[in-house]
Amino acid sequence: MIDSYKTIASPSTGEFKDRGSKFFAYAFPVFSEEEWQEQLEVVKKEHFKARHHCFAYRLGVDQNNFRANDDGEPSGTAGRPILGQIDSFELTNVIVIVVRYFGGTKLGTSGLINAYKLSAAEALENAEIEERLIEDVYHLKFEYSLMPDVMNALKKMDLTVLKQDFGNIGVITIAIRQSEVESTLLHLKALIANIHLEEAEALEEIEGLEVEFGYVR
Repeated sequence: MIDSYKTIASPSTGEFKDRGSKFFAYAFPVFSEEEWQEQLEVVKKEHFKARHHCFAYRLGVDQNNFRANDDGEPSGTAGRPILGQIDSFELTNVIVIVVRYFGGTKLGTSGLINAYKLSAAEALENAEIEERLIEDVYHLKFEYSLMPDVMNALKKMDLTVLKQDFGNIGVITIAIRQSEVESTLLHLKALIANIHLEEAEALEEIEGLEVEFGYVR
């Protein structure tokens, strides 16, 4: 069973210059469509004068969600070379965005492919690559009367908390190793309800608590 994958630990950058044109590469760890879109918008705002904001990403532990975008460059000269570097490093849950400032001299098809490839490669070479466990992300939505039990259970089980939101109801987002999801959720349910594991197996739901699957990361 494949239980891990490689991604980058944090954002990184790279740079390449050729005949006056400048290429600035940005690599980000991302886990959803919303995240890569947010990072692209950030880069576009920072480089609003640039002609091209080309990018490629690969998402998911099965690595089947990917895209390569040339953003106005000749077809196949930008997005594909960037994606090729992501694949060369055997990464997923990554987006690489390369910003180009035109220097006045056309680089030709081979020149563009080389520039986008090398700038993306430098960004990934500068990144800290890490191997991560495949995890399922869940959202625990609960009424505040259950908050002491929820917080106590999370602390006892030492689960990874990704996000907390305390609005009209409490929402805590957690990550669980995929191969341990069933047993972990059962144990969590037993602790929150203050019952034995055997009793938790027969308990379909806890009043005031909703456990909602989010995504795989």
